[in-house]
Amino acid sequence: MPADLSCPDCGRTYEAGPDEPWRCACGHALEFADQPLPQGDPLPLSQLDTSRGLWTFFEFLPIERHVTFHEGFTPLVDAPESEWNAQFKLEYVFPTGSFKDRGATTTLSRAVELGVEKVIEDSSGNAGAAIATYAARAGLEADIYVPADVKQSKLMTIQRADARPVRIEGTRQDVTDACIEAVEGDTADVAGAPHQSGRGWYASHAWNPAFYAGTMTIAFEIAAQRDWTVPDALVLPIGHGTLFLGAYRGFSLLQDAGITDEMPRLLGAQATGYTPIVDALADEGIGLETDGDDTASDGEPGSAIADGIQIADPARQDEILEAIRETDGDAIALGADPIEATLDRLHRNGFYVEPTSAAAPAALEQYREAGVLESDDEVVVPLTGSGLKTL
Repeated sequence: MPADLSCPDCGRTYEAGPDEPWRCACGHALEFADQPLPQGDPLPLSQLDTSRGLWTFFEFLPIERHVTFHEGFTPLVDAPESEWNAQFKLEYVFPTGSFKDRGATTTLSRAVELGVEKVIEDSSGNAGAAIATYAARAGLEADIYVPADVKQSKLMTIQRADARPVRIEGTRQDVTDACIEAVEGDTADVAGAPHQSGRGWYASHAWNPAFYAGTMTIAFEIAAQRDWTVPDALVLPIGHGTLFLGAYRGFSLLQDAGITDEMPRLLGAQATGYTPIVDALADEGIGLETDGDDTASDGEPGSAIADGIQIADPARQDEILEAIRETDGDAIALGADPIEATLDRLHRNGFYVEPTSAAAPAALEQYREAGVLESDDEVVVPLTGSGLKTL
């Protein structure tokens, strides 16, 4: 039976089904009512059967495997020591070229469990491409709401998967608003919870708990690839925080299961122009100080190049801030100059990623320069999207 959903804020529970609400009546994001937690010592990587990719860790997942390309177990490689002195997790080698496939396989598997016939998603491109591709794998219809100026390569991925792209003029938030209007239609229960309409099931990478069930597998993979040890820190980009929160949840579960006994520090990277997490930390008087400007030294905001993290109002901002506080983490803002410079260096070193992927390695350098990270700290940085998607 598919797992029910519950609200961690008010405690209300919702029965699983194709018309389940996409968020609680109180406005809070929903979670699975029960989280599986395996017991016992894990096998060493050499003895793990990784042929099922991230579904190797099915015992942690509250979803049955239905839709998959055997994605996952992306390489963990040493970055050039003279450049970064870190390990890169190559998330851009997924089937659709971004880490969003982690959430797409679990989200579409959940959709199949529930008997959904059509899914709807809003995205700047990567999540939309992933949801469209996995919907095609599942034989489901998909409407993908995207900005009018979406990259052509991402638009083509959506169209070639026989999904329907819906291009929306305006900001990234305008895209989300239009999508939610389509999802809800005229439906709501008597308590005001926004249920799905007959137009489709909201496969949101920002709101749907099934997506985070997939992104948290990055923590399991990193731990397994490091002989079940935890790095000192992870540096990750933050838009809606799907990978950031996924890492937090995954490493928390490993600790709860007694597999590891530490949590890595979670350090975020945002692009100037879209810095809600950085601003919230500054309001609390915590975190690494930045200049607070919305532009780089040349007058161009970092979000002009890192379009994948152009999120002004993250759906789970409170959870992102909690993850930062609980791990002694931080978040900093980057202008266009350091992101572009880091992107060039990544390409010269053989890591052909899209611009947004350069935000986290650029932030790593600033964290080291500021003394937030010591030179001998063990750090993992996910490289999140392929450079082929910028064409």
